[in-house]
Amino acid sequence: MAHGLAGMCAGVTSTIVATPVENLKIKLQLQTQRSAADRQFRGPLDCIRQIVRTQGVLGLWSGFTGSIAFRTNFFWMFSSVEVLMRGFSRLEGTSYEMSTGTSTFLAGGLGSLVFWIMSIPADNTKNRMMAYPYPAPYSAPPGGKFGVPSFATTVRTTYLREGVSGFYRGLGPCILRAFPVNACAYFVYEGILRGLGAEKTRH
Repeated sequence: MAHGLAGMCAGVTSTIVATPVENLKIKLQLQTQRSAADRQFRGPLDCIRQIVRTQGVLGLWSGFTGSIAFRTNFFWMFSSVEVLMRGFSRLEGTSYEMSTGTSTFLAGGLGSLVFWIMSIPADNTKNRMMAYPYPAPYSAPPGGKFGVPSFATTVRTTYLREGVSGFYRGLGPCILRAFPVNACAYFVYEGILRGLGAEKTRH
């Protein structure tokens, strides 16, 4: 539980930095025009300039509640990795005993699967909030104020238009990417800790 809570707090903290970057990434990735002249944003700096002009500086943090909802799910990532590592350690001395490298590789990969299964509804909601008003051009209405739908409104709209499946769009590719990437990352992380003599103790 402690590892999960620590992971959740780390996720919440990272939201402050990650939200503006994700806003830029999503807006720039949605530009599918082949010609640069047809694109609304000429690059990251121009995107920042337009967001600030349209929504003010805080516009860079549009979708913050969605980002918080997504990143609190790091609770599941860190909790599941610890549970798996402790479970694998109990296999020592049995015919199912694994090497440390194998157990850390599997724990990192499987933990990432748990994370994405639990978090992708919030991730999809966050992305829709940040992409608003796509596919319409990003701009304030004439004489009006630009406003991003709330997290609850976005959830309701997604459900009414697409049903439950709308919250799980992209789960397959996320899982295909997450297992090898996080398994390798955790394997290297634990390996370096052991090499430095700083491996954390598990009870």
